[in-house]
Amino acid sequence: MNFYSIILLSIVTLIISVCAEYLVDSIEGISQNWNLSPSFVGLILLPIVGNAAEHVTAITVALKNKMDLAIGVALGSSMQVALMVIPFLVIVGWIIDVNLSLVFTLFETLSIFMSVLIVNQLINDGKSNWLEGAMLLSAYAIIAIAYWIM
Repeated sequence: MNFYSIILLSIVTLIISVCAEYLVDSIEGISQNWNLSPSFVGLILLPIVGNAAEHVTAITVALKNKMDLAIGVALGSSMQVALMVIPFLVIVGWIIDVNLSLVFTLFETLSIFMSVLIVNQLINDGKSNWLEGAMLLSAYAIIAIAYWIM
């Protein structure tokens, strides 16, 4: 039984990697056809599509009043990307001679800093309510609008 699960997981992973390749290749065309900046597409639209499974899981467990798990799913995905995926991609880029640095513009640095600060302040007490959710969605919308205008 476990052997078949591993084979199925490998096949699905391969299919998802091919789909992700097509998705990433279409970013330039989408940004040109819709007059969107590549930053907006890469920082706002792509994460929404790419993390749809985590979003659905977080919303589902939040509706079941399991907020610890919902916050864990939402923050765990972000921490995994920040602490493992991005440094790994920088190293792979260095190996294959593709410049992928972690040098951000002032606006990108400030938006990341403010996002981390807001999330930290809101989840620090371990409680949540609708106003904190509205504040998080508003912060996301403000950042999305800022990148859209840029």
